[in-house]
Amino acid sequence: MSANQLINEKSPYLLQHAQNPVNWYPWSDEAFARAKAQDKPVFVSIGYATCHWCHVMEKESFEDEETAGHLNETFVCIKVDREERPDIDSVYMVACQMLTGSGGWPLNVFMTPEKKPFFAATYIPKRSGFGRPGLVELCQKIKELWRSQKEKVLQTAADVAGNLGRAFEFFPEKELDGTLLHQAYDQIRESFDSKLGGFNPAPKFPTPHRLLFLLRRYYRFGTPLALEMVRKTLKAMRMGGLWDHVGFGFHRYSTDKEWRVPHFEKMLYDQALIAVAFLETYQITKEVFYAKTAEEIFNYIFRNMTSAEGAFFSAEDADSEGEEGKFYTWKAEAFREVLGEKAAKRWEQIFNMREDGNFFEESTGRKTGTNILYMDRLLPQWAKTLNMRESELELEWRRARDRLFKAREKRVHPLKDDKVLTDWNGLMIAALASGARILDKPEYALAAERAAEFLMTRIWNLSGRLRHRFRDGEAAIDAQANDFAFLILGFLELYRSTFDPAHIKRAIQLQEQMLNDFWDDDKGGFFLTAKGGVELPAHPKEVYDGAIPSANSVSLFNLVFLSRLTGDTRWEGKAHDLAKALVGTVRTHSSAYTQFLIGLDFALSPGREVVIAGDPDSPEAIEMISVLNARFLPDTAVIFKSKDWEEELTQFAGFTEVMQPIKGKATAYICTNFSCRRPTTDARILAAWMEGTKATE
Repeated sequence: MSANQLINEKSPYLLQHAQNPVNWYPWSDEAFARAKAQDKPVFVSIGYATCHWCHVMEKESFEDEETAGHLNETFVCIKVDREERPDIDSVYMVACQMLTGSGGWPLNVFMTPEKKPFFAATYIPKRSGFGRPGLVELCQKIKELWRSQKEKVLQTAADVAGNLGRAFEFFPEKELDGTLLHQAYDQIRESFDSKLGGFNPAPKFPTPHRLLFLLRRYYRFGTPLALEMVRKTLKAMRMGGLWDHVGFGFHRYSTDKEWRVPHFEKMLYDQALIAVAFLETYQITKEVFYAKTAEEIFNYIFRNMTSAEGAFFSAEDADSEGEEGKFYTWKAEAFREVLGEKAAKRWEQIFNMREDGNFFEESTGRKTGTNILYMDRLLPQWAKTLNMRESELELEWRRARDRLFKAREKRVHPLKDDKVLTDWNGLMIAALASGARILDKPEYALAAERAAEFLMTRIWNLSGRLRHRFRDGEAAIDAQANDFAFLILGFLELYRSTFDPAHIKRAIQLQEQMLNDFWDDDKGGFFLTAKGGVELPAHPKEVYDGAIPSANSVSLFNLVFLSRLTGDTRWEGKAHDLAKALVGTVRTHSSAYTQFLIGLDFALSPGREVVIAGDPDSPEAIEMISVLNARFLPDTAVIFKSKDWEEELTQFAGFTEVMQPIKGKATAYICTNFSCRRPTTDARILAAWMEGTKATE
């Protein structure tokens, strides 16, 4: 079988389809020019490498000669990796939702050669059945409509395209206040599953920025239920099948309300965002369970998802050998073979294993004969049940897990999507930097800096501009707003962990470029793609915080933090403009915008700036930094001023110039709500100030 036009692409997803009998093109001027020349409509199929239903549709239709024949005859066919081109995905997902009322992947869009959509759907079977149109029949119908009623099709496409632009318009408001924070909290509380953790009915997604919002609610207002919702949800996620108990890392989401049956793909962004939720919960509760889970997530990332040069891969598939979850599930017989009958008996009980399996196929409800490992209670509780010491049971599990892991490594592994995405790497850099600070593990900061340096030298400097994707030696695709926002966040978190001014300088440089290239000068906010040369029917701008928070939401936090760090009110002014441009839309359903509300909460809080001046290696300075790092202080910006960094620091934070050590001792200068306290050289006084200035409800 000869290869199609995807054979020279770098995306693992596109390369998966390079041998299909469908004559796929990548998204390109050439493809649309061919459609115009041949007077054909265009079929665009959007997915990603680790998407289970994308695999199903490929095997059923795109590898099928009959279906491919109909597609090739009727359309010019284009394949898009949504992770490479989130802008294309954003516009046509909105079109799908407009046309069908829902969306998802694979996303299949039928459009004119002018890129205007007239029909869209998610998964399409080969043949029609149970009220769902089949791809073969759709090809036949659209071919006939294009021949006999083309003007009608074009009018439909024009109407849809005309409405697309309005879908990316937002409602501004002149004033900003905290009512949205209370409104969102009330909505989240009402959707909370108090019995099983998580929110809303199944499927249940981790949505870690919602948990981070709740932690800030607890911090600002002392609301006990806010913290309890986070703790219960994180523990349920960690006990359930969503967590890979043998190899670590979280799967994509749970198909059931009990968190037992996941969709098995593992995404880099999920690991990063969930790790931060565990880290911050540890800061508040001091429960080692949360710290340990974050460490295990990072262990998984270092082992499975890190390139030789230190950058982070994108994802691991749900499927292996054509079956979802086959790599991760266990037949009882195989489990016993690895552990031995005696040990297996204990762990089969703890992990709810059954002789005939506990894993049901989602589509048929049929038992697969295999088991997903999940727990009903944590090991400390099991130790009490079994009348064992907790440490003894933990040691037994480490040994058993090690044997299971080694046995599992011999299986056929799921596909690893090894492309490096700037935005997702920015999130993992931020997570590792947070882990370094909160857990006092400088090796995490080193790993984050190594990844950041890779992005700067291989994805930015070589091309002269920031790019979105790196794979197989090639940096390609112009960076989008997410790349800038998430990488800026990574550098801000790196500064919080290392106090190296180079990280702030890079954050400022990126933020300046983002404002120049992406800011909407007419209505405010950041476009997803750069201004000028828009190649889609609409210029997307996003604020909804889905599986990944939006660039606008993260940027709101970034701008406020830059203002607090530098004392430059220009950043705060731009944050104010951003919030005002979008807040009316956020008000329509505030709990869907929790990352935005994290930034708004930061902007509305009195805020604190702490400058420590002194020798960073002195015992006094180390103690002061430990006081700050041990506490959850989401409203606090910390700057460290040493002789080595003084010159660089004053370039972006000139207000620190007069702040010097007192009598040669490390000295803390604290300002709250534009008012500064008397400086102190006593870490105990610093600790008391940090504990005593929280607001009450």
